[in-house]
Amino acid sequence: MSAKKAAPTTTGAPAKKTAAGKVARAEKALSTKKAVSAKKAAPAKKALAAAKQVTAGKAAPVKRTAPEPPAGESRTALVRRARRINRELAEVYPYAHPELDFDNPFQLVVATVLSAQTTDLRVNQTTPALFAKYPTPEDLAAANPEEVEEILRPCGFFRAKTRSVIGLSKALAEDFGGEVPGRLEDLVKLPGVGRKTAFVVLGNAFGRPGITVDTHFQRLVRRWRWTEETDPDKIEAAVGALFPKSDWTDLSHHVIWHGRRICHARKPACGACPIAPLCPAYGEGETDADKAKKLLKYEKGGFPGQRLNPPQAYLDAGGRPAPPLGAA
Repeated sequence: MSAKKAAPTTTGAPAKKTAAGKVARAEKALSTKKAVSAKKAAPAKKALAAAKQVTAGKAAPVKRTAPEPPAGESRTALVRRARRINRELAEVYPYAHPELDFDNPFQLVVATVLSAQTTDLRVNQTTPALFAKYPTPEDLAAANPEEVEEILRPCGFFRAKTRSVIGLSKALAEDFGGEVPGRLEDLVKLPGVGRKTAFVVLGNAFGRPGITVDTHFQRLVRRWRWTEETDPDKIEAAVGALFPKSDWTDLSHHVIWHGRRICHARKPACGACPIAPLCPAYGEGETDADKAKKLLKYEKGGFPGQRLNPPQAYLDAGGRPAPPLGAA
């Protein structure tokens, strides 16, 4: 009996030892796995940290006045491509002009202020009544705000715009003898007048070169990779560095006209674009020629333009004047 009882003890010892060994081996394996995971995680953490560093670097503002060319394009090649695009657009839009109706600098500065957050067409349909009732800065400065608001209602934001045009009229009457100044530093002091409005006035009323950075201009020069800047003042400096100063005003017209007629924000008509071979963004829009033609606007699509009284050159080129406010 004692021998039989001892047998389990003899066989039980190795069983315990085996179980302990399994536990030890399992713990060792787990420890090894954690070590390997830690080693694998280390580079991952480093990569994540590096990615965050790169992202932070991209988010940091870049101070430069000239754009960085796309990959594979030298600075010289960028300048040549940009200037060629402008020459091509000059042939497509030889009649390009400011699309606001005006007879003098005062009318132009008021119309440009009113064009914020609306179309030039709507401004052109609204200003005839405004200038008929208030033809001079002195007249508009002394106007009843409620009456001006009623005239400007179709332009949107009519209360704020009324304050701006009456305020700038008072400034013109009191500080500039009723005349629109021909200097940038004076123009930007007028209520509602920023650099964009000032350059429109300087370029088109006084013949002084300036770049008008509106929403169309910003979109197209970035689409063409002339610059990666997003701030209007930096875009102005970057694009201005690509062209001689004498080209700035006409360049603004060419780019803005192309943005309104062919290179639209959501559905650019790539298949009907005359500068498609020069555009790094070709293919973002409709590339089929027939479908692209249906996207064309204003005279390119056979429709009226934005001015009620456009220049004769525009009419000679086949352009049609816009209808007055309320016309069917």
